[in-house]
Amino acid sequence: MFITLVSYAPYVWNTIRGTTKPHAFSWLVWGLLIGMAFVIQLVGGAGAGSWVTGLTTVICFFIFVLALIKGNRQFVWIDWISLISALVAMALWRISNNPTASVLLITITDALGFVPTYRKGYYQPLEETASQYALAALKWAFGLIALETFSFVTWFVPVSLILLNGGFFLLLLVRRKISANTPLPSKAGP
Repeated sequence: MFITLVSYAPYVWNTIRGTTKPHAFSWLVWGLLIGMAFVIQLVGGAGAGSWVTGLTTVICFFIFVLALIKGNRQFVWIDWISLISALVAMALWRISNNPTASVLLITITDALGFVPTYRKGYYQPLEETASQYALAALKWAFGLIALETFSFVTWFVPVSLILLNGGFFLLLLVRRKISANTPLPSKAGP
């Protein structure tokens, strides 16, 4: 839980200062999906390992509100597809009442929710707080270790989030190194 709070503190601070410009749709999608994962983990008996997921849900919604005020509000078609996919996944989760299918839907939709942020990070790598994503991968790793019950529904989401956050951190590092040598295009993509 401590790493969760520490990982988001610089991100929130940089967003308030205006140096980080989060993509609102990504944070809304993540809040919705991580909230669903939290409920599934609780039902699946994850115990203390689900606390990271619950706290992350609250923080995602807080950053979503910050993003509406201070972040990136340019929404392109892929952003809308990600948001609609998250809403469809939520509906399918409620309809299916199948935890395994729900976890798969959450993970796929969470990856789609990352698309706007990956796109923005590719074109504007300095507008993201890279440390937040490195620490997020670490917090999910600790959450994985803390799970009281290991089953597909309890471990699959944290593993996917380790990979997605770690991958985004690496993308930011590479793009920042490239941008130090050559100017990057200023537009955020199609």
